[in-house]
Amino acid sequence: MLTVRVTAPHELASDLCERLRDDPTVSDIVYVPAAALGGRGDLIHFELARESANNVMRMLRHAGVPAQGSIVVSEPIAVVSDAATAAERAAPGHPADGVLWAQIADHSREDARPSWSFFAFLLLATLIAGIGRLLDQPILIIGAMVVGPEFAPLAAICYAVVRRKRGIAGMASVTLFGGFALCAAIAWGLWAIVYALGFITFEQATTGPLTQFIITPDVWSFVIAVLAGIAGVLSLTTSKSSALVGVFISITTVPAVGTIGLALAVGAWDEALSAFAQLLLNLAGLFIAGIATLFVQLKVGRRLGLQLEARRARRAQRSQPSAGSV
Repeated sequence: MLTVRVTAPHELASDLCERLRDDPTVSDIVYVPAAALGGRGDLIHFELARESANNVMRMLRHAGVPAQGSIVVSEPIAVVSDAATAAERAAPGHPADGVLWAQIADHSREDARPSWSFFAFLLLATLIAGIGRLLDQPILIIGAMVVGPEFAPLAAICYAVVRRKRGIAGMASVTLFGGFALCAAIAWGLWAIVYALGFITFEQATTGPLTQFIITPDVWSFVIAVLAGIAGVLSLTTSKSSALVGVFISITTVPAVGTIGLALAVGAWDEALSAFAQLLLNLAGLFIAGIATLFVQLKVGRRLGLQLEARRARRAQRSQPSAGSV
């Protein structure tokens, strides 16, 4: 269940209460007139089945709530209510499979914007990956995968493509690809200094059977990226967010960027090109899988929404008195 708080002018709030009262997936409606500061708005508080959230959010947006008030959605730790249980049963599908598109949109707008924290984590992950390749230590490669924050703007691009949000797509692309280019360039410069001072050798930077997979892109690299992309999007759009760490450990994006910087610094152009091909192959798989997964979720969600609307219409028809009744 989700907890929703709506602030709206009195006339609009009264109408919304009537609509929400007729929705079987809504429960425990609390209406507080003149609750906003200065008495310029009413407060509506209610519990909502996650599977029905998109229909209710669409109704609130079309009613003009965002322009005249606000909508706040939160996820409580527990809801102990028979009415809430009944509302959840009235909604089609399973609660864990419900996708709240308003939440994804908000996260995508935030993840698309470049930030110092994003570049800091990406640079740290890139340097850790370079050291992992230098020392031929897979555990350091895994650590770089976990530290790397690149999946957030990548998922924002997938959402923007599916929902046709050009502004988000453009900004997220700058954040993602600009971050990769900047971190690779910084790593290149740092490793070049270390190489010039004689602390590392060409052989050390280009030899390592345990981390050779970074510079050997093949069909399995693409398959793994596709599977990781599906898992990553599902972990972001459903309540199973704990799976996201597993996605970070399975994709070879940041390790490839770190290897590019190291290889360029020592003049290993073939290895840098192979790592770049690995990066492109993984990004292609992630984008294809992410966009396809979101598109399927969008279509399935709309179908479930139509089923809910049809069920609500049949219930309304049954509740109306017949023509011959007094």
